[in-house]
Amino acid sequence: MKPYKPPAIPSSEITPQALFQARRKFMQTAGGAALAAVWPQTLWAMDNLGGLGKSKYSVTDELTPRRDVTEYNNFYEFGTSKDQPAINAGSLQTRPWTITVEGEVKKSKVFDIDELLKMAALEERVYRLRCVEAWSMVVPWLGYSLAELLKRVEPTGNAKFVEFVSLHDPAQMPGQKSAVLDWPYREGLRMDEAMHPLTLLIFGLYGEVLPKQNGAPVRIVMPWKYGFKSAKSIVKIRLVEQQPLTSWMKAGPGEYGFYANVNPEVDHPRWSQAKERRIGEFLKRKTLMFNGYADEVAALYAGMDLQRNF
Repeated sequence: MKPYKPPAIPSSEITPQALFQARRKFMQTAGGAALAAVWPQTLWAMDNLGGLGKSKYSVTDELTPRRDVTEYNNFYEFGTSKDQPAINAGSLQTRPWTITVEGEVKKSKVFDIDELLKMAALEERVYRLRCVEAWSMVVPWLGYSLAELLKRVEPTGNAKFVEFVSLHDPAQMPGQKSAVLDWPYREGLRMDEAMHPLTLLIFGLYGEVLPKQNGAPVRIVMPWKYGFKSAKSIVKIRLVEQQPLTSWMKAGPGEYGFYANVNPEVDHPRWSQAKERRIGEFLKRKTLMFNGYADEVAALYAGMDLQRNF
């Protein structure tokens, strides 16, 4: 596998000036002051987003408006329509919160959310997000590479895959009273995918704490994969030897594969993936191979039949 090569993007173009001003305004609100206890003090002491560092992994696409990012969601734990997560997610209690990391590791551990927030330097990363339903967004996430967490539990040589398990609590997540999926929600990655620097462990977006409808208090995103791979409200991470059965694979094995790489040449059985609708735009645009991240991730799948391994 050839060495990872980050995209050649001028640092001056990565974080839009509007985001600096948005976070400054947020910090001046009562809500921002109340949330200061949630984030590490070093983060909240920063004057603006620039203190987080400009990530070399960001893209320069126009950002999707915050309102769309937070009100147009797939999060079936709170309902199957796009507006229901924002309406129903208020019942989710994100404190206290822990994530158990176990399985093929030398140091199994339960991490508190505050411990995770302080584990590594947070970055703002502007990523494209492509849904399997053929719509897309551009989101400024806050987090750090998942590898920072995984290396602390020291994976064994038997760790070939990583499974993510989301919270299962129908009292907090009313959508789980429906049998639309076999709860809890489960997702998985191959170990090299999980350790790739683009795989992001996320705690916020748009300069603020991650909204509940977007997967609070912690989720993952792999920008070259369809959005359903991005497990939300994670409570357990298991390193395993065998490929895990994910929720959507179980629900529709002929429609949702384990890899779910964005690929305009492999259609969903019920619609084309050649084009997508960027939220906020009228016309469709061509879908990019690996969502535009081919230079960074194509080597992970060298020699694989991407038609079969969809």
